Amino acid sequence: MPVALEPVGKGNRAAVLALELLPEQQGFVASNAESLAEARQDDEAIARAVVAGGRVVGFLMYSAPEDDGEAIIYRFMIDRREQGRGLGRAAVAKVLGEIAKLGHIRRVLICYEPENEAARRLYAGFGFVEQGLDEDGEMIAVLELGG
Repeated sequence: MPVALEPVGKGNRAAVLALELLPEQQGFVASNAESLAEARQDDEAIARAVVAGGRVVGFLMYSAPEDDGEAIIYRFMIDRREQGRGLGRAAVAKVLGEIAKLGHIRRVLICYEPENEAARRLYAGFGFVEQGLDEDGEMIAVLELGG
């Protein structure tokens, strides 16, 4: 199913806040409410609703500062009721395309909990290479963009 990324605003904010993870995934990512509060404080945070079939099915957030050739995807989730349908893979492909179109980004970093095997497989499938743990104990993986 094709997905679109839309800015988070009045029309979809409630739907983003209503998204849920599976109980075993809850410790893997900050809540969407925390993420949106963070985005209001951080001018570089770009929050996106993941939309499929006219419904908000996920959420992600990244930064791609204009004075840096590196972007970081630091929040990503698909609603528990929508998982297993390829929407996560489609959303990652879409955000990587959005980041590449910015023109100044040469590498993309992504962070995830090391025990999150589903995330590890998903990102490795796009060519992300694990670099090791950051100071918070999260795995950092890097994708070098062509060009």
